[in-house]
Amino acid sequence: SVVINYFKSEDKAKALEEEINHQSSSIKAAACYGDVTKAEDMKSMVEFAIDTFGKVDIVVCNALVDYQFNPSSPAASIETVTWEMIDKQMRGTVQGAINMIKAVLPNMKENKFGKIVLIGTNLIYNPVVTYYDYNTSKAALVGLMRNLAAELGPHGIRVNLLAGGLLEVTDASSLTTPEVFGFVANGTPLRKTTTVAEFAASAVFCAGDLSNALTGQSISVDGGLTMP
Repeated sequence: SVVINYFKSEDKAKALEEEINHQSSSIKAAACYGDVTKAEDMKSMVEFAIDTFGKVDIVVCNALVDYQFNPSSPAASIETVTWEMIDKQMRGTVQGAINMIKAVLPNMKENKFGKIVLIGTNLIYNPVVTYYDYNTSKAALVGLMRNLAAELGPHGIRVNLLAGGLLEVTDASSLTTPEVFGFVANGTPLRKTTTVAEFAASAVFCAGDLSNALTGQSISVDGGLTMP
């Protein structure tokens, strides 16, 4: 069962809810509005999840403030980036994750089990484009993940991070040219870019029992482009 959090993309969330439930004779998915930067919204969403499905075992923190990966943007240079740009991404990425985790923690502690998967980027290991706002917020997420893993491990809660690369294709990478996709692919040992489905499969692995011995890990999911 899954709760699909949305902020602006209600239509997409409802469509995914319908798609999942259409495959089952019982309700397996439910969409729920929530602004991750507001702690009360996250508390309400967790309450909704528990009321609907009984408990929360897994959380995937994947929220991203509106962003387009544009190498010529002001955010790509220290001379033109502003603190307001960085703060906006920090609030969406780091504050959002903290709000979500704080909201779900009582239930996971009560159950003595939980899987928390944070979504990062391989740009913090190899900033081929220096997006100061985006990369800095994602780097902070690695520090958050390691602290969480150290503190929450005794409660049976695993915390890991998936560092994605250029994904083929998302809303954020929709403006990326075929030439750039080809350049990135040629730089990987697998000679291919990672698809959304492949990245999602890695998240499923981190959420499942096969990863029960993993916690505190930042795992690059980019075909070997980065090897931290």
